[in-house]
Amino acid sequence: METRVAVIAIIVEDPDRVETLNAILHEYADFIIGRVGIPYRQKGISIITIAVDAPQNVISAMSGKIGRLEGVTAKTTYGK
Repeated sequence: METRVAVIAIIVEDPDRVETLNAILHEYADFIIGRVGIPYRQKGISIITIAVDAPQNVISAMSGKIGRLEGVTAKTTYGK
């Protein structure tokens, strides 16, 4: 199956959602190339970027699950 490279940008405004977010990321660990997390203490948020190489439907499913979390915003950008 053909894969695509994408970056998912995540902003976590509700720290109570971090455990659920980490569970989702663990579920898709085989597709994650890298992950960078930045706590922005002055604003009380966390900024996370996830680089993935996966089939389109897997990226969409992961991004959708993350985006449905209350207090979490996610946007996905795809490579060509």
